[in-house]
Amino acid sequence: MHARNYRTVKGQPYTRKKFVRGFPPPKITKFTMGDTKSKFEYEAKLIAQKKAQIRHNALEAARIATNRHLGDKLAENYCLRILPYPHNILRENKMIFGAHADRLQSGMKRSFGKPIGTAARVKSKQTVMTISVNEDGIETAKKALKLGGAKLPIPCRITIEKVEKEEAKAS
Repeated sequence: MHARNYRTVKGQPYTRKKFVRGFPPPKITKFTMGDTKSKFEYEAKLIAQKKAQIRHNALEAARIATNRHLGDKLAENYCLRILPYPHNILRENKMIFGAHADRLQSGMKRSFGKPIGTAARVKSKQTVMTISVNEDGIETAKKALKLGGAKLPIPCRITIEKVEKEEAKAS
């Protein structure tokens, strides 16, 4: 089936892995990359503009594209975080086309479907990715988020925020 068939949010989420046998694990395994211990001055965010489901392979493709651009330009001077986790299990009722297909399948009888993958449900105005950088890496972070956002099935917006220092909050 096409990925566009799973983009829209329909019905209840199907998440109870305890009851589902044989679902494939998500392709995305790393959600935090770069220098996780350092403090950075700015945070660039990729924000979803519509509610949708993002498949696990779309999240992985966005992570790879974003991380590759950041790694080439900034070396290790950044922190990339992917925020949504693909909990929702996707199902497909396989249909056979061709000669004698009517003998092999039951149409819409028992049409619940078999698990084929996972997806993350994202709401409108929810943050999908964040990149923490210093002032010299803002343009690179914007470009990286634009490349990563192109891999996602929904329109996204990029925002830049200055991170408040902890010393300023304490006094």
